Amino acid sequence: MADVEIEIAGDMQISQQQKEKSSIGLEFLQIPQLPLTNIGYPQAHEWIKHRKANIRPWSLFLNTSNIRPPPSLPRLSKRIVRNIEYFQSNYLFLFIGLVIYCLITSPLLLFAVAASLGACYKVSQRHAKQELTILNYKLTLAQVYSLVGICSLPIFYLVGAGAALFWVLGVSWFLITLHAAFYNIDSVLCPGEDELNSLVMQEV
Repeated sequence: MADVEIEIAGDMQISQQQKEKSSIGLEFLQIPQLPLTNIGYPQAHEWIKHRKANIRPWSLFLNTSNIRPPPSLPRLSKRIVRNIEYFQSNYLFLFIGLVIYCLITSPLLLFAVAASLGACYKVSQRHAKQELTILNYKLTLAQVYSLVGICSLPIFYLVGAGAALFWVLGVSWFLITLHAAFYNIDSVLCPGEDELNSLVMQEV
């Protein structure tokens, strides 16, 4: 019998979206895609896209083996700055998660935010058809959003939005500072430096 050779050739292409998912990990924690270009804010869309691209792997962010106390106060300040620069997108997502948690646990606040966003959506549709005017002055879309926000301030005050805002800011500051102070970023950016420093200390 003659041997039959079958040639298999071809390139396997992986989409950019699959590459991002495999590199980031924990896909359910990623920031969702928002259609901001449809409402006239392509800059915000590009900013969110940039933030998503810079999210570090959550397995690295939550790696407890890198949790170590700072050796000195000068190293502490440098560590905090380097952690904030390296994990800034993760810290931003942590803040957004706390905001969502606060909204879920406060039904009245969630209703007020939903009503305000619904009003912004309605006026954006109205503005797309015909520009809104006040005293013969045409308002831009940003001015209309600002007007809706100002009108929503009394409702936010009644539902306790101020206390919720201070809670989110306080908890975010505490968690981010705690992580940035105790996460040994040198083991990620400069692997092996800790062992070298320990050897130098032993020789001294």
